[in-house]
Amino acid sequence: MSEIHPINNPPSVMEKSANSYYQRWRMVKDSLARFGVIAGGLSVIVALVLIFFYLLYVVIPLFKPADAEATAHYSLPEAERGKTVLLDVEEQNEVAVRFTDSGQAVFFEVATGKPIANQAIKIPTGAKVVSFSQGSPISEGAVIYGLSNGQAIVVKHQYQITYPDNKRLITPSLKYPLGEAPIVVDDKGAALEKIAVKVGDKSTTIVAKTADKVRLLNIEKQQSLFEDEATLNRTEAILDVPAATITDIYIDKEERNLYLVDNDGHLSFFDISDKTAPVIRQNLNVVEAGAKVTVSTFLNGDSSLLIGDSTGLVSQWTMVRDELKRPAMQKLRSFKVSEKAIVAINPEPRRKGFAAIDANGMMGIYHTTSEREALKEQVTQALPITAALSPRANTLLVEASDKNIYVWKIDNKHPEVSIKSLWQEVWYEGYAKPDYIWQSSASNNDFEPKYSLTPLVFGTLKAAFYAMLVAIPLALMGAIYSAYFMTPMMRQYVKPTIELMGALPTVILGFLAGLWLAPTLEEHLSGFFLMFMLLPVGVMAFAYVWYNLPKHILESIPEGWEAMVLIPVILLTGWFAFAISVPLETALFGETLRDWFKNQWGIGYDQRNSLVVGIAMGFAVIPTIFSIAEDAIFSVPKHLTVGSLALGATTWQTMIRVVLLTASPGIFSAVMIGLGRAVGETMIVLMATGNTPVMDLSVFQGLRTLAANIAVEMPESQVDSTHYRVLFLAALVLFLFTFIFNTLAEIIRQRLREKYSSL
Repeated sequence: MSEIHPINNPPSVMEKSANSYYQRWRMVKDSLARFGVIAGGLSVIVALVLIFFYLLYVVIPLFKPADAEATAHYSLPEAERGKTVLLDVEEQNEVAVRFTDSGQAVFFEVATGKPIANQAIKIPTGAKVVSFSQGSPISEGAVIYGLSNGQAIVVKHQYQITYPDNKRLITPSLKYPLGEAPIVVDDKGAALEKIAVKVGDKSTTIVAKTADKVRLLNIEKQQSLFEDEATLNRTEAILDVPAATITDIYIDKEERNLYLVDNDGHLSFFDISDKTAPVIRQNLNVVEAGAKVTVSTFLNGDSSLLIGDSTGLVSQWTMVRDELKRPAMQKLRSFKVSEKAIVAINPEPRRKGFAAIDANGMMGIYHTTSEREALKEQVTQALPITAALSPRANTLLVEASDKNIYVWKIDNKHPEVSIKSLWQEVWYEGYAKPDYIWQSSASNNDFEPKYSLTPLVFGTLKAAFYAMLVAIPLALMGAIYSAYFMTPMMRQYVKPTIELMGALPTVILGFLAGLWLAPTLEEHLSGFFLMFMLLPVGVMAFAYVWYNLPKHILESIPEGWEAMVLIPVILLTGWFAFAISVPLETALFGETLRDWFKNQWGIGYDQRNSLVVGIAMGFAVIPTIFSIAEDAIFSVPKHLTVGSLALGATTWQTMIRVVLLTASPGIFSAVMIGLGRAVGETMIVLMATGNTPVMDLSVFQGLRTLAANIAVEMPESQVDSTHYRVLFLAALVLFLFTFIFNTLAEIIRQRLREKYSSL
């Protein structure tokens, strides 16, 4: 009987069915996997596109121009009560007031012009109004009337809000903060031709110009512990300045600086900190030759003066410190409204913007910090007389020579932002020169927001640079040794250990960097630099000793494990460098290395600085670069290395000329992915730096990155505010930076792969 071999038996029907079933199932799984990969890739692309457009959606309103709409116009309320010397609006845009040259306060509805109340200022019999001035917004609506008999009356207009029957009712009234009795400014009874006032909680300063003198009067309230009424202490002084040509007087909110302007464009700047002895600081010309000052006013905060002239130009002047640290007025910028004379300038009470109107009724809305022209609009065809901008800068009232009031609704949400304010140097109030500054908030409305993204981008690149400076050499050298020179047994322990480092939470690394590494480096700074000099010497010395050891000792160490013996040498050398650092500093410098840098080179030292960030972020990035680069080098086909060695090349020649070139696309990808992680890192830079947005290349100074800035300030920003949208702009910049950089990196990687694929 012949033997039947299984291989010759034809498959049964059941076996054919089973094979067919498995083939179909495998094809189904392949199809599912293929569609899953495609769906996953498309989902990632869609998610990135949606993120981009959402960021763009939030950011675009920053750059939209302002909009103005005429909502009403009506005849001048109570026109028979005199000419308007001041037009003002309360915060809700429902009630306005018109102060007249006859000493009347006419309150009326903004929407219709319907009179609400008419109150007369208590002017003494026989006296006439000869001058008028408004205090700054910090004075809470204070105004002053200068009289023909040398006296003055200070009045505040205020508004009480009640809700009868759940409906808002605004009741206007007048208040006399210094009493209803007129204040004697000139004891000889000379008419007060020009006057200014600044009303504070405890002190009020009045400066008035008569025909031949400029007088300063300071009134301080002193409240007795045993009396209900406060006593008023007067301090008087006469300024040494020609009074004849003065047209405008301004006192800053601190009652320390006084500005006198004449129509020829001369500005006199006085220090009135000592009310008994004012000191002139500067006398300069604030308009070009041939031009005349037509109108002037304080910008919000009383740190800058806005000067409008007969050529249609509005210039901003602010006090800075000169080279000798003396206060001096400096022109920061100017805005051209038209070729006609400026007749009205209305600063925004809560921002650094203003509205300027020329003699033809053309209005321009500007923001000083961003140097942005938000709007130009013809608000009246007649000659403008006066104008009022509401506290929220969303309503404008213009009184024209045709005895009508024109009401405009203004939508100007984000004037603080422009390309210049974001990316170029800006000259901010009080600064000696233009600079890049990020300072998004302060405690009061006088603050000038500083939204320069340049120091944040600089800090992001600086942190990434120092991190990559630490990570790239260590990661790539480690990857080369591990993939090409290390024994397989040792590689089984080393590679997973380094990759495990990548699983450490960055918040832990930031915590250790901020609370342990930063103080340690500050105390042993010289030890850190000494370690770089001692490590090569220590390794070379150990190599010499190792080379001269007896043969039986060398043979006891398995081949490829020599690197393990170096670990104690490196640790001991590092410990020795840090141990002798403090005595060495004392012996060489007589002080700490930090103080020596400061005294000899002018290099400051912050405890949480770029050096700390570089080490901590480098430690976080090393596993990523090492793992990808090591896989790329290890995956180089063996026939290439064997062939190179067979042709007589040394191991190092093979590594440099063959292995690294073949693995270069993978190595480049490793570096780019590591850089992407360094750029987007948040927690380490948040905890290991002082988060100071400064532009300093020094490794001993702190920084602030885009990612850290978003993490710090986003929880405190008001939704849809300028600050909120600028933070989204920072996120968009970070998104575009990583996207463009990774795209270029992928293009380079593909070209490297094509170039060396033939090896």
